[in-house]
Amino acid sequence: MDERARLMAYLKSLPSLAAEPMAVRRAAYDKAEQAFALPDGGRAVPWREGALGGERIEVDGAMPGRWLLYLHGGGYGIGSPRSHRHLAAALGRAAHAQVLVPDYRLAPEHVFPAAIDDALAAYRHLLAQTPATKIAIAGDSAGGGLTLATMLAARAAGLALPAAAACLSPWADLGRRWRGDDLDADPLVRAGEIAGYAEAYLAGTAATDPLASPVHADLAGLPPLLIEAGAGERLADDARRLATRADACGVEATLTLVAGVPHVWHWFWPRLALGREAVARVGAFLERRLAA
Repeated sequence: MDERARLMAYLKSLPSLAAEPMAVRRAAYDKAEQAFALPDGGRAVPWREGALGGERIEVDGAMPGRWLLYLHGGGYGIGSPRSHRHLAAALGRAAHAQVLVPDYRLAPEHVFPAAIDDALAAYRHLLAQTPATKIAIAGDSAGGGLTLATMLAARAAGLALPAAAACLSPWADLGRRWRGDDLDADPLVRAGEIAGYAEAYLAGTAATDPLASPVHADLAGLPPLLIEAGAGERLADDARRLATRADACGVEATLTLVAGVPHVWHWFWPRLALGREAVARVGAFLERRLAA
């Protein structure tokens, strides 16, 4: 059994946490990340700007003034800078950029649009110290949707937009109806869990709101996008629709679908060669735009 098959089998064996309290789910996500070390030359430093906290990740080889704003996934209900520290650091190293990972507020305690407000505040913080042409934004799963929402909010506020953005297995349509699970194809995105996260975050907001579900947004004017997903994962259709939407709005979008990998396989880069390839690919995409 190769490493990809072993990983898929392991993920399939994990029990659903849908019935567990949110605190248990959050702790489990952070604990899982602790199996992975930061890449060589990576250092995580606490960061705070007013009420918003997070981590600044320093990487060797970062170009002066170059930043990656990384927005973690977790269905808007779990996840943290800690749960994604190793991935954010690896992407920063690949893009030759320092990384800011805000600890944005989570549902159900803080509902839509709290996450967007916090992500935009983090982006404003970076804009105060470096030109937008030296900033990229990336995020995975819910963080992929949040990446787009942050840029839409920045556009509405009249702010300069970043040089590029990457959406990894983005959750871009919170209104989808989920029927059952196919754990062989996607052992991570489970119907009962993702539907609950959407309900908790939206808290009555229409799922068609373009800031909640960017597949419905006017994306005109956004910077070049890299959109990646597993070809068989539950959110592959979100990625396809997002790329189609971007193209219709005149936005340069590169769609990459990879067969046989789980949702956000980039997160598993220390254990998966395809994950390392993906991190390098995303980093190269961002680096090209940041160096222009």
